[in-house]
Amino acid sequence: MSAPERIPPRSVTTADHLTRGDLTVRGQIRDASNAVLHCTVAHAGEDITCVYKPVRGERPLWDFPDGTLAQREVAAYEVSEATGWGLIPVTVLRDGPYGEGMCQQWIDGEPGAELLALVDAEEPGPGWKAIGFAEVDEGKTALLVHADDQRLRRLAVLDAVINNADRKGGHLLPGPDGRLYGIDHGVTFHAENKLRTLLWGWAGERLTEEATGVLTSLQDALSPTGALTARLTSLITPAELDATRARVDALLTSGRHPEPSGEWPAIPWPPV
Repeated sequence: MSAPERIPPRSVTTADHLTRGDLTVRGQIRDASNAVLHCTVAHAGEDITCVYKPVRGERPLWDFPDGTLAQREVAAYEVSEATGWGLIPVTVLRDGPYGEGMCQQWIDGEPGAELLALVDAEEPGPGWKAIGFAEVDEGKTALLVHADDQRLRRLAVLDAVINNADRKGGHLLPGPDGRLYGIDHGVTFHAENKLRTLLWGWAGERLTEEATGVLTSLQDALSPTGALTARLTSLITPAELDATRARVDALLTSGRHPEPSGEWPAIPWPPV
């Protein structure tokens, strides 16, 4: 079994920079549902661009406790780091100009990287996986597909573990270094099944050998004395932590990617 791709050591220094540096707000990202501020962090003579989401800027949700989205974003990053896949930009919890919030390294997406498409066909072509049919015009539908990409498949496994309720196309960032990053993980870790994603192309298929190895490692890290348990304890509730363990166990027991439950909308809206 091939070892999972490990995270570059720079993530440690970036986390220290984001946590200890002087945070300056440069602007606001207007199309976000919660307060999302574009910032720089100055530390040790260097500036890093980042996103800062203060807790006080979170809109209340009917199914998630108020004021917990920032912690969930950090928890998702911690799980991503534990997988060794490095799928989420460096994310920390810190104080800022508008109080405590999530601070995340800014990633410049690579233009032209096609991960999603609408095709006028009944079946996906080579290199693509079907998500489902979408209405594109009055009385006309097209097949929504995503790339059959190993990076997306890893992200689909991560989303199943953290119970991501909002994996949209706009939350996928192909980086200039060839890596794929996922962002916006505030609605994760609910104790009930709320998986909503565009990455259903592998639903019901067997997990890769790599994914099984990573999930086995997560199982150990999530034990009562595990390192990941220690990091998540202050970020999510005991019930949510138990549910995370149960999801990892269920994935290993089935050996397959999850399928839509039918009890919850499977695809987020809007999907992109």
